[in-house]
Amino acid sequence: MTAEFIHLHVHSQYSLLDGALRVKDLAARAKSLGMRAVALTDHGNMFGAIQHYKACKDQGIGAIIGCEVNVARSWGASAGQVSRSGVDETPVDHLVLLATSEEGYKNLVRIVSLGHVEPASGLAPSVRLDMVAQHSAGLIGLTGCMGGVVAQRILEQGEDEGREALSRLRDCFEPGSLYVELQDHGLVEQSVLNGILARAAGDLGLPLVATNDAHFGAREDGEGQLYLSCIAANRTFAEASEAHHGSFEMFLKPADEMAHLFRDHPQAVRSTLEIAERCAGLKLKLGKPMLPRFPLPSGFDDPGSYFRHVAHEGLTKRLAQIARAGRKVDEAVYRARLDVELNVIVQMDFPGYFLIVWDFIKYAKDHGIPVGPGRGSGAGSLVAYAMEITDLDPLPYNLLFERFLNPERISMPDFDVDFCMDRRDEVISYVTKKYSEEADKPSVGQIATFHELKARSVIKDVARAMAFPANEAQKIASLIPQKGPGITYTIPEALDIEPKLKALKESDPTVAELLKQAQKLEGLTRHAGMHAAGVVISEGPLWDHVPCFKNGEQVVTQYYKDDVELAGLVKFDFLGLKTLTVIDIAVRLVNARPDLAGKEGARFDVNTVPIDDPATYALLQSGETTGVFQLESSGMQQLFKDLKPDAFEDIVAAVALYRPGPLGTGMVKDFVDCKHGRKPIEKMHPLVDELLQPTYGVIVYQEQVMQIAQRLAGYTLGGADLLRRAMGKKKPEEMAKQKATFVDGSLKNGVKAEDAERIFGLLEYFAGYGFNKSHSAAYALLTYQTAYLKAHYPVEFLCALMTADRDKIEKVVRIIAEGRAWGVEILPPEINESKTDFTVVYSATPVTNGKRVTGTRRGGSRARDPYDPKIRFGMGAIRGVGESALEAVLEAREAGGAFGDLFDFAERVDPRRVNKGVFEALVQCGAFDASLRARGISRSRAFAAIDRALDRSRSASKERNSAQIGLFAAVASKNEVRLDDYPMVEDWDLRETLSREKQSLGFYVSGHPLDRYGVDLNRFDVTAVSALAGLDAWARVRVGGMVEGYRERIFKGGGGKIAFFVLEDTSGRVEVKVREKQIEAYGELLNRGEPVLISGKVSFPIVDEGAEEAESAPREPTLLLDEVQPLSDAILAQTRSVAITLKSRSARREHIDRLGALLRASPGVCPVQLVIQLDDGAEAVLALGRDLRVEPNDAMLGRLEKLFGEKVAELR
Repeated sequence: MTAEFIHLHVHSQYSLLDGALRVKDLAARAKSLGMRAVALTDHGNMFGAIQHYKACKDQGIGAIIGCEVNVARSWGASAGQVSRSGVDETPVDHLVLLATSEEGYKNLVRIVSLGHVEPASGLAPSVRLDMVAQHSAGLIGLTGCMGGVVAQRILEQGEDEGREALSRLRDCFEPGSLYVELQDHGLVEQSVLNGILARAAGDLGLPLVATNDAHFGAREDGEGQLYLSCIAANRTFAEASEAHHGSFEMFLKPADEMAHLFRDHPQAVRSTLEIAERCAGLKLKLGKPMLPRFPLPSGFDDPGSYFRHVAHEGLTKRLAQIARAGRKVDEAVYRARLDVELNVIVQMDFPGYFLIVWDFIKYAKDHGIPVGPGRGSGAGSLVAYAMEITDLDPLPYNLLFERFLNPERISMPDFDVDFCMDRRDEVISYVTKKYSEEADKPSVGQIATFHELKARSVIKDVARAMAFPANEAQKIASLIPQKGPGITYTIPEALDIEPKLKALKESDPTVAELLKQAQKLEGLTRHAGMHAAGVVISEGPLWDHVPCFKNGEQVVTQYYKDDVELAGLVKFDFLGLKTLTVIDIAVRLVNARPDLAGKEGARFDVNTVPIDDPATYALLQSGETTGVFQLESSGMQQLFKDLKPDAFEDIVAAVALYRPGPLGTGMVKDFVDCKHGRKPIEKMHPLVDELLQPTYGVIVYQEQVMQIAQRLAGYTLGGADLLRRAMGKKKPEEMAKQKATFVDGSLKNGVKAEDAERIFGLLEYFAGYGFNKSHSAAYALLTYQTAYLKAHYPVEFLCALMTADRDKIEKVVRIIAEGRAWGVEILPPEINESKTDFTVVYSATPVTNGKRVTGTRRGGSRARDPYDPKIRFGMGAIRGVGESALEAVLEAREAGGAFGDLFDFAERVDPRRVNKGVFEALVQCGAFDASLRARGISRSRAFAAIDRALDRSRSASKERNSAQIGLFAAVASKNEVRLDDYPMVEDWDLRETLSREKQSLGFYVSGHPLDRYGVDLNRFDVTAVSALAGLDAWARVRVGGMVEGYRERIFKGGGGKIAFFVLEDTSGRVEVKVREKQIEAYGELLNRGEPVLISGKVSFPIVDEGAEEAESAPREPTLLLDEVQPLSDAILAQTRSVAITLKSRSARREHIDRLGALLRASPGVCPVQLVIQLDDGAEAVLALGRDLRVEPNDAMLGRLEKLFGEKVAELR
């Protein structure tokens, strides 16, 4: 007779870095072994429960849902043990729980959740035994492995104590629901333990059950699981093997092997079948959404009536806004469309969902929290527009409600909502308080996301366990090619397409073993995290519906987003969008302008700007769109230069088309050529040509596919949405049915069969590339609004960008470069003008009487603003000026007015809060320039006076404290500037000034060390740092810049070393990686921090594809260094002569003598020309003698600049 057995104690990939069994493989393996069911009992969590349930159903076997929970020990000396730091270090023991019914499942969910949310020990998610007893209905308990509740008591305190523990454990469960677990992995101590457990079970009348504590699928997978444990424990395979306790036996053994192992306890094997039969009673109700009740105001009895009321009132308000904007619409058309949508939403029972979304968006807007105009297909709903859930009118742009909510396919609506990134959490907090009846039982939580072991990282992890030198591991991992920015191929894919990796595997058995083991682990789960945006709201505590864990203080569902929705909870996406923050800051800055502030009726509202503004389209056509939403990449900027959009529909289409699919098909080129008449617009059919007119005959949107099917073949829009979905899935059977329906419907409309078949083929092709127009239109509105702000208020807009990114040096550097290109003056902090953040400062009176000129700033079309706005750095940006010091400065300025000079400042601030480091930072960044330059005092002299100023500060503080200083003395000191207080020291040269400025601010503000090399750099075909992100991975480039933060890292175990530094040019910053060979060659040079010219390859960080938040993560490039040389050497090698240009007034005898001495101090081979600019504009050119030939190095150029000013020398 064939043995039967069911595995009841199994760990999957969600027993993090312990289980090597993928959930989908578990069900398939159990089925292949002829088992009618299989359990999943991961360590302390239920991450994989729904996936397991579905996988088993797909295989036609029973899914047993369980968990191996941690129980805090309540006995022995270590119970209640607390560490010195106050952490509860009570040991935990294991207990397996299996759900037999819906009640048992809910109790399991609650127990597992409370173990995370209210852990009974600080060592691990854990519960107390009384908590298990309280929620044990519908649960079966298994006593666990050698680390189990009973086993540990026996091993530590003997058989009698173990029997007592078993007795107490029995009382926690319903009669007949505790089984004593036996395991046999060939260990002597396990055999002894099994005997004791069997006796105790017999004494107490408890049944035995056999399990195998499976952690992997088959015996040959054992090494892979051991490597996984090495990754978790950060130890080598050799070390793990020494402590290896039978783990190679912990797999899904066939039934006959298990029956043979427990031949002395056949009832233990039979118990597995009995338990599986009992657990078959659990039937999960998946896919039935459960919304929380929305609290209704008085006068409304049901959500539907209130929902209709809000929508109708909202549409009336919207129509009034449309009329005020001067746009004429047919109100009847809007009312009819609204009623159609309302009826569908009520019929599908979704009013509550709309009201919940409407309510939290209303809260945000009422509290000044910026909300996006819409995202995804929801922007196609007029109801959403009427309720102010979205802010884009769907009718003018032919957006379809059915793309959002299809009455012929019941599925939950899904509004993804963008909020200001700085205030998103306020909205989540509001929702949490509104729907959670008790603070300690939240009904609102975020959603889990899972990070996987990806190809490169798992190769390095396994290599570490195999004791590979770190540099060798890095070399092997780097052979995994990138699919695109930040995403790599899998190991099998890489072996197919990367010959170097394949050759290395074939030539080196150790590398072959490394790749073999790494491939086994690739794709397993490394750790759990929190979805960046997903939020769920439940009726009652969250853990009444799904298991939860904590991420910091945030409650998070243990189920991933798809499983959460299957479990019945409705997901709301609360996304943080920086662009909304930028727009909000910019609008506030605009409204603070002298020509708008405080003037009635003059308030600027970005939501009411004209959609056909010429200056905005001029900006878009120029490609000068750094900072404009969605248009920052070089590729998108080129597209807009080629397209030359002149209507909002062009922006919508361009945003939809700029994706890998359409770019690869030639659709984008066709679109541009058709717009400009270089290619004739192809007609599809008279019935539908009108639909393609806005996109010049190209099918760009999914909505166009739907509308063509409706008009040509008589589909309803709901049916057309099903057609669109079917085309996307490309299932042959379904497509054959749809094609027949399409052709038949077209024939009824008088369309020829061959035309119908041709058009169906076109739709099928373009459906794979078409984009959601509702999303594209809503996001195009943000693109337009940011472009409008940049075209009309560039200074305020750039200031808003800098403020939003103030903590990201790389981005601020990029914005400073853009500001300079636009002629925007960016000022260092100023002690009497700066606030905490970046601000815009204006002339006290208009500098012209003309109107502001708008448009692009580069070239000859520079805008004129009568108020001459400039961006002023805030003092909060100064390194070394902490919060307390900043408050002290602002308080002193508020109390006594502007500071007269450094010494007035010193006398008025509190020296206990404003120390020497603060003084130095303020002077170095130029904060005192305005008050000192007029008196001829340089930064270097002010810096040399700091010690005297500090003495004055301490003396003044003592006098204040002893009330010895009077009002008139305080006022007098403010206006007295004694020049002899400032020591006479040599001025800093430009490089020193900029270096100290960078030291204090993290940025070059008043200039850049590369400015002097601007023309010379162009000789080397360099790529700007800001352009690197638009290049392909591994593109070879040359970049010139300043070296900052060079540091070397030595790998442990003699594995070599690697170095890193940041390279900064005038456009941005990029991290550069230096391999060991290059460290030896260039380390000394890179440590000098001087301008360099480097050659290297572009790389992108690897994105963990298992993490949802990575989808929208910025793809910041890095460079891999190949070669480097001093920039001055590179330029010198190509320099044939030097031209020095002086104005005639600078060509006096003493200046010429000093110039001659300077040139003789730098002897070389380059001839020098002296160009004298005469007052009448003419130039006199003098070729200097051979004795004045020079080596035009940095030192010589610096001395020239110091003597005559910047840019007097040109290298030719």
